[in-house]
Amino acid sequence: MVRGCGSGRGYGSHGAYGSVTLGPSAPEINLCPLQPFSFGRGLAYRASPMTAPLMISVAGVRGIVGESLTPPLLTAFAAAFGRSLGPGAIVVGRDARRSGPMVYRAVAAGLLAAGRDVIDLGLATTPATQVAVEELGAAGGVILTASHNPAEWNALKFLSARGEFLDAVSGQRVRERYESGDELWVGFESLGAERHESRADEWHIARVLGLEYLDLEAIRGRGLTVAVDGCASVGGVAVPRLLRALGTNVVEVDCVPDGRFTRELEPLPEHLGRLSSAVREARADFGVAVDPDADRAALVDEQGAPLGEEYTLALATRVVLERHRGPVVTNLSTSRMMDSVCAQAHVALHRTPVGEAHVVHGMRACGAIVGGEGNGGVIVPAAHYGRDALVAVALVCQGLISRHKSLRALVQDLPRYVMLKAKAGRPAVPWERTEAKLRGLFPGYLAEVADGLRLSHGDEWLHVRPSGTEPIVRIIVESPNEERTGALVAMARSALEG
Repeated sequence: MVRGCGSGRGYGSHGAYGSVTLGPSAPEINLCPLQPFSFGRGLAYRASPMTAPLMISVAGVRGIVGESLTPPLLTAFAAAFGRSLGPGAIVVGRDARRSGPMVYRAVAAGLLAAGRDVIDLGLATTPATQVAVEELGAAGGVILTASHNPAEWNALKFLSARGEFLDAVSGQRVRERYESGDELWVGFESLGAERHESRADEWHIARVLGLEYLDLEAIRGRGLTVAVDGCASVGGVAVPRLLRALGTNVVEVDCVPDGRFTRELEPLPEHLGRLSSAVREARADFGVAVDPDADRAALVDEQGAPLGEEYTLALATRVVLERHRGPVVTNLSTSRMMDSVCAQAHVALHRTPVGEAHVVHGMRACGAIVGGEGNGGVIVPAAHYGRDALVAVALVCQGLISRHKSLRALVQDLPRYVMLKAKAGRPAVPWERTEAKLRGLFPGYLAEVADGLRLSHGDEWLHVRPSGTEPIVRIIVESPNEERTGALVAMARSALEG
């Protein structure tokens, strides 16, 4: 049965464990219609005919540095954001990209020139920046990170006074002010001031350690060994610091935050060779890889086999539900493993459109105790309302302790599907024509149009949606076997390319 809550962001391909088989007792899926939280639904704007697209979407404003993302644009967008908020300072944190110092200076200049005080966190994870907004009682925040996008990209992600990504109304207000250019700047007497703050990681880690789902004494007594791939960015500092506070031995891989990326930035199985080797060489209990801003976590088991991002949320959710039962929210692109985890705990699972803002809105509306997205993003409101790799890592440690099993054994307890995540170019024709063609290829499938097009039938589903962070279309498909999943991907591609 399908009723009314609906999100997920997914990238790449399935992991070494490949697939998952869902049992027959899945709970009903609740699809809640939500207002789109974006500056435009994944629209691509071009600064000039010769530049790369500037993406203005639910994830913020992102582009290629020096092409679509220029200092004048950064300054003006920051000023527009600053002039759209209530009273208070604005927190700014950034990942370790080489463009970070330039982007920070442009953003800080815009905020100061708009009359806003700036609190500079320096290098900081996305979740630490979100927590800092709350701790400091700030008017809002800006995270400077393009997340999984390549090194030449950067972005501004705007936060509300709750430390959450902006909703549709607030985001539209920023965009309109930027486009009009009206009242961006203040006079000399009203310029803002800047100060630095170094406690963001401390505040964030304290919240993680304070989660009631963790038995700190038991975790510390176990003496786990964990390998960490920090992606040469801020997670390379924060995740080892948390793990050491949990009494684990840490093996570091690319944990110096210098922005010299040595792998593709999405923590997909095919990008985690060095981490897998480190796990085997150290005989670690597991490995974890993060993206540049550390809001996503992907796991490697004790044999060095990458699990694929979808397992992170399922494993973390199961740990939370072992302690407390309550609603769970994920997105339309997340594996049906979540249906099984929720069915076993006898709790409702709600799905939202893709994107953290949608999931957080759904979690608040449903009173969810845990949620997130299948890209490795775990959200536990008891810590804060945001995807958080550190929360995910701590819950996985707890799972190993509470079930007295290895990570591989924990994964084998979950049902199995084969999921494939692919990308395609945006069709030149209007989306409505592409949607009609897809529907025609899959007669009898249940259609959900809250976010692109999701088609489902029995144990298989596919989700085709224009990306809000790149000028592409994402294709996510899941079924009980690899051959069928591959066939479904091919059919979806034919609709996009034909």
